[in-house]
Amino acid sequence: MCGIIGLYTKKPELEAELGKRASAMLAQLSDRGPDSAGFAIYRNPADIGSVKVTLQAADLSDAGHSEDSAWRVLEKCLKKNFGESANVKPHINHAVAVVPGEADDVLSWLAEHHSDLRITSSGQSIEIYKEKGKPQEVIERFEFDTFSGTHALGHTRMATESAVTTEHSHPFSTGLDLCLVHNGSLSNHNRLRENLREEGIDFQTDNDSEVAAGYLTWRLREGDSLNEALLHALDDLDGFYTFAIGTRKGFAVLRDPIACKPAVMAETDDWVAMASEFRAIAQLPGVDHAEIWEPAPAQIYSWERDE
Repeated sequence: MCGIIGLYTKKPELEAELGKRASAMLAQLSDRGPDSAGFAIYRNPADIGSVKVTLQAADLSDAGHSEDSAWRVLEKCLKKNFGESANVKPHINHAVAVVPGEADDVLSWLAEHHSDLRITSSGQSIEIYKEKGKPQEVIERFEFDTFSGTHALGHTRMATESAVTTEHSHPFSTGLDLCLVHNGSLSNHNRLRENLREEGIDFQTDNDSEVAAGYLTWRLREGDSLNEALLHALDDLDGFYTFAIGTRKGFAVLRDPIACKPAVMAETDDWVAMASEFRAIAQLPGVDHAEIWEPAPAQIYSWERDE
């Protein structure tokens, strides 16, 4: 079942309200996915030459440290290995590390020296937070309504094909500044997962949505634009799905050629939004004057901002 939302701001003056508006949308879809919730937000881009990594620790007390001191230990290690400008900002059991250096080098070092930490996202501006529990509780725990940013995606999950765990929660990120949330089911994800592993794509779970994210990462790495990658996805991904995809510049929506999973979109001069149900979009200011439509099967909708 599951619920997905996406919200893209068109004007800088609206960015301070992004978390508040996206939280209201996500809360409306709690009954579509009561098991867990998560959100990706694009904000505070790292300086050129640095990478931003969102990390999640299931229980920092297992290591014998308080939550804050464990992250401080990590920060000291990053400063020692990558430079004094490295910093770690804790947020509940997640933290955002901004580290000077190449993304591959930083991610490889974290995997080797801190395998107890799960990397939920990496890039220049993306941050991903997700947890088990009722969506409203997850929203309140992370104070998502206080976040500012340019665009956000969110997901409420009803587990069907895999376990109710934090790591199986959405969004999934398998490439720099790329994330995906998904309502539906892929029928050929096991074969695709093995093929993508041979291409060097890593997976943390057996969730079919992570395979979809990995597929897009691979196509982009091969030189596709996002639109080209999504066109290839229509041929290569079997199943019923609605995807919302986030990138550093913007976001996109795609439904499969049959389009049996629910989706609605709306656009004003100020914002673009999508959701599994209109009641989520109805929370947005100015919705009475929005253009509202159901996205067509196998048609790509995308918005990007100039840099």
